[in-house]
Amino acid sequence: MWQQEIVFDPAHPEQALAELPGSAAVYALYGQDQRAEPYVGRTPDLRRRLRRLLTPSAAHPRRLHLAELVARIAWTATGSDIEATLLLYRVSQQAFGARAAKRMHLRTPYFLRMSMANRYPRLYVTSTVTYGAAADLFGPFASRGSAERYAEQVLDLFLLRHCYQDLDPDPAFPGCIYSEMKKCLAPCYGGCTDARYAEEASAVHAFLSTGGQSMITAIAGARDQASQALDFERAAAEHARLGKVEAVASLASEAARALASQYAVIVQPAVTDNPEDVALFLLKQGTLSGPVLYSVAGMRHPNEQSGSSSLFAHPVALAAMPLEPQAKIAVKNDVLEERLDQTLAALEQAQQPGSRQQLCDHLSIFARWYYRPQTKREGEVVVFPAVSVSGGTPPKKLILRAISRVWRKANVDTMSSGVTADPSLPTPASKERSPGTPLRSG
Repeated sequence: MWQQEIVFDPAHPEQALAELPGSAAVYALYGQDQRAEPYVGRTPDLRRRLRRLLTPSAAHPRRLHLAELVARIAWTATGSDIEATLLLYRVSQQAFGARAAKRMHLRTPYFLRMSMANRYPRLYVTSTVTYGAAADLFGPFASRGSAERYAEQVLDLFLLRHCYQDLDPDPAFPGCIYSEMKKCLAPCYGGCTDARYAEEASAVHAFLSTGGQSMITAIAGARDQASQALDFERAAAEHARLGKVEAVASLASEAARALASQYAVIVQPAVTDNPEDVALFLLKQGTLSGPVLYSVAGMRHPNEQSGSSSLFAHPVALAAMPLEPQAKIAVKNDVLEERLDQTLAALEQAQQPGSRQQLCDHLSIFARWYYRPQTKREGEVVVFPAVSVSGGTPPKKLILRAISRVWRKANVDTMSSGVTADPSLPTPASKERSPGTPLRSG
């Protein structure tokens, strides 16, 4: 878990501090007693932080001073906030067990749940997350308020019940205001059959699973059909209904989907000896794995701000071609995607579903990062559309573009050509050329 570890001598603290990097890291301070709990933390500057903890200060006599209690220092450099948070959680879990979540102030994010096991399913907000209910949990949301607002707007599109009691249809029951306003099928007094209510509940479940696409597609089809039949009044009505549904669907983030089909790749800057690496994380069904490094060596990065309509819209592998026409070099055009397949396979292998507490903690770590303001959220995330999880493959081009953007942002103005050298790609036949003569690319 630790990249480096050194022995600390309280009599000569500067000797140990000189070996520490002045960069972001997660660290642990261990005492002589191996059974004692370590002091763990994260910091943007390891040397400065430990200097405050391990050297006395006459100007600040009340400052925490741990030098006499520390025997060794261990640390791992981190390249992003989510990497540091996930590593700190793993270290805290190993050191403090079930208390790790409380020490890190991790709170389970809010979800919407469809109680499909109920005779008359309903939609409600909850922060209770379990593996068994993963197919009926939709989220995470930024807050309870945002989850409630979305649930209220979704229920306005359907005729699902709003009450929370276990219903036993009674014809003598007068109903509620929602049944009077024709916003509920009123199963409480037998206003519909069980089959009709189950059909409505399935429609709500499909809406939540697809982020509204199930309903949007159906309404768009009905609008086009009415337009082709020259029934413009019905087409206008369907178009207005479509706008309302799209407005409701936009209230939920891209990540607020069914927990059972959750699949997202998180791209972050990496701190390694190789400046061409980025770090990838995988969020699958609420569990985080990573980081696994992906090298952008050989990648030509597109300029997405150019406004060009060129076909060169995605990162491509660029290999130099020889000037001699008779020379032949076999270059794989899908080298970047093959490299991505290997990285995703490594992330899949690293997936280790644990306890329910770990599931909640991982979701909390992801939501804490994801729902930050865009200007403060480092890196990018590519969410795999839930509508194609069962039969599709990860959106490789979207992931590669995200990798290119994150790497370019972390390496601004380091390369003017936007091309990184890849030693694994073939090189051109040796021939002198002037510095201004470009190589032909394949």
